[in-house]
Amino acid sequence: MKGEKRKAVFLDRDGVLNRAIVRGGKPFPPASPGELEIPEDVAPALQTLKDRGFLLIGVTNQPDVARGEQTREIVESIHESLMKELPLDEILVCYHDDGDECECRKPKPGLLYQAARRHGIDLAASFMVGDRWKDVEAGQRAGCITILLDRQYAERQPERPPDYRVRFFSEAAACVLRHPAKGEGC
Repeated sequence: MKGEKRKAVFLDRDGVLNRAIVRGGKPFPPASPGELEIPEDVAPALQTLKDRGFLLIGVTNQPDVARGEQTREIVESIHESLMKELPLDEILVCYHDDGDECECRKPKPGLLYQAARRHGIDLAASFMVGDRWKDVEAGQRAGCITILLDRQYAERQPERPPDYRVRFFSEAAACVLRHPAKGEGC
């Protein structure tokens, strides 16, 4: 129907779409496409969400580019691999570091707003799935339903709790499909 807003599931990259490299309890991105590992429950769960009409949009901070620790070309080759393996519609990237004070770096919601404008997305009917406090806060600031994929990292938690907290990606997808029973367990 013309003019109808679309629903999306926004997905963090490292720790959600692919395994993060955990060192000292903190998550890090893979250094190359060769280190990229997609958990086995991700592709089928994403396909189910896609089949139910959700746009699937990756939103990721990649500050190692601004820090000179990673190249944009390697980040883009990792994204090419993810786009080939998963039914994603798009991956949006913030290449800035905290000091740049840009609007696209999570926990700011700039990437979600950008996708909403581009694709006609109803943010209040959409979901943000992430494994870190910055993902949850970006989703909350954009007005999305938030799901924390709790990886038990040794770092701070979101200031406000997410709508849902799960351990596995397949559980996050189940929450999306069971919503709008907001507040009910997944």
